[in-house]
Amino acid sequence: MTGTDPGATGDRPGALEIVIQRLDPGLPAPGYAHPGDAGADLYAAEDVELLPGERAVVGTGLAIALPDGYAAFVHPRSGLAARHGVTLVNAPGTVDAGYRGEIKVTIINTDTKEPFRVRRGDRVAQLVVQRVERAVFREVELLPGSARGAGGFGSTGR
Repeated sequence: MTGTDPGATGDRPGALEIVIQRLDPGLPAPGYAHPGDAGADLYAAEDVELLPGERAVVGTGLAIALPDGYAAFVHPRSGLAARHGVTLVNAPGTVDAGYRGEIKVTIINTDTKEPFRVRRGDRVAQLVVQRVERAVFREVELLPGSARGAGGFGSTGR
């Protein structure tokens, strides 16, 4: 795994083990940059140039096998968004426990003037693994009340 701090790799007693397959052995395995980080870095498997407003699907060269009861969520990297206006279209992207294909990300350049170049090996997203519950949906005629009620966008003030 990557990460400058040995404690950042997630190799600790009781840590959830995720089985991975590096489809591109030249790329690093996902890893945490710092202890306590929620997201493990994912890397671009190819070079892509994004013109202003353009998007592209980019492979990460990684497939994973999550245990039942877990999902992984692909989040943008905040530094790319803040410095370059580059983010993910489907954020967060959901990786279900049964999916075994390559994790891919749809990157978009929101900058209106500058192109952005993704190079193979660049960190392009973060993978957050979480326990998830499976729900049973029960239809009713009327929902129970709540303090918020049906208040939608902007209903809680500024």
